[in-house]
Amino acid sequence: MVQEHQRYPSPTIQTEHFVRVNNRRTIEISGVKEVDSFDNEEFLLQTVMGYMMIRGENLQIKNLDVEQGNVAIKGKIYELSYMDEQQGDKTKGLFSKLFK
Repeated sequence: MVQEHQRYPSPTIQTEHFVRVNNRRTIEISGVKEVDSFDNEEFLLQTVMGYMMIRGENLQIKNLDVEQGNVAIKGKIYELSYMDEQQGDKTKGLFSKLFK
């Protein structure tokens, strides 16, 4: 179950985006605009390349740099997927409706 949490918008505009996964235990992401929602099984991030969903087990924010748009997450990572803008809007709308 995904819980809506406070959003952390990035005040600087960043166009670079990278993802680095280390042994499926940590993931570092740059180019993050917002952390839309998260819990210990799922994160929904808005990046400069569209929405990204990360699913796993015991997921936690390890590091959050709002100014630079960098996020590091630790836990057991099962899935990483991108959604194009149209799918991202639908997903965001669905999450917003379910968890307001």
